[in-house]
Amino acid sequence: MNPILKIQGLKKNYEKKEAVKGIDLEIREGELFSLLGPNGAGKTTTLKMLVGLLKPTSGEIRIGGFDIVRNPIEAKKIISFVPDVPYIYDKLTPWEFLRFIGKLYAIEPKTSNDRAAELLKFFEMWSYRDVLIEEFSHGMKQKIILSGALLPEPKVFILDEPMVGLDPVSIHSFKEMMKRKAKEGMTIIFSTHTLAWAEELADRIGIIHQGRLISLGTLSQLQQQFQSRENLEEMFMSLVAKENESV
Repeated sequence: MNPILKIQGLKKNYEKKEAVKGIDLEIREGELFSLLGPNGAGKTTTLKMLVGLLKPTSGEIRIGGFDIVRNPIEAKKIISFVPDVPYIYDKLTPWEFLRFIGKLYAIEPKTSNDRAAELLKFFEMWSYRDVLIEEFSHGMKQKIILSGALLPEPKVFILDEPMVGLDPVSIHSFKEMMKRKAKEGMTIIFSTHTLAWAEELADRIGIIHQGRLISLGTLSQLQQQFQSRENLEEMFMSLVAKENESV
């Protein structure tokens, strides 16, 4: 099966600082992929390059066969992105915001309205659909952001710390949705500092440290690599400590 996302030689420099140092990675359709790493490792920079918010210093990113730099419109038609610090229009209501998203993606109005209603009900925001977003808590705003990203039914869904601010019930429901969407063929790429979520959800895990992808595989493959029965958190801490010692 051809990968839906292919990264080759991906680098990003900020003046003299190398934030990302040559990542090669392929992710297949319907895969739940988790990108892990300590603060400053290059996770957010990598994800922003994948969606076209940052231009790579060098290397290539192809999504659905489209180069994100040379064919950005075609590539962005099939992706959605939830950043670590999302922006939302506070002076709109959830219903207005989701209708706006539907128009941006040129979704037929009835289809857009049906999807919006389904998502607002899923996230238990239906009763707040006509309330200004500025009245909401951080967690409620995050539910609207997630709803907007899911509205166009992207082929590739990229999330940077997606569950920050969500309550335990919403986290459980969203994790189940992620599993279901992946089974239906959606490719989901997410970063998280909650390693237990990556251990539970991810088909494969990539660990990035100081701009390099230092480990990649399924949980069982990582355990074989480290000749360990430790959980992901213990392996992650051990690997990062070893990398720090080698610097």
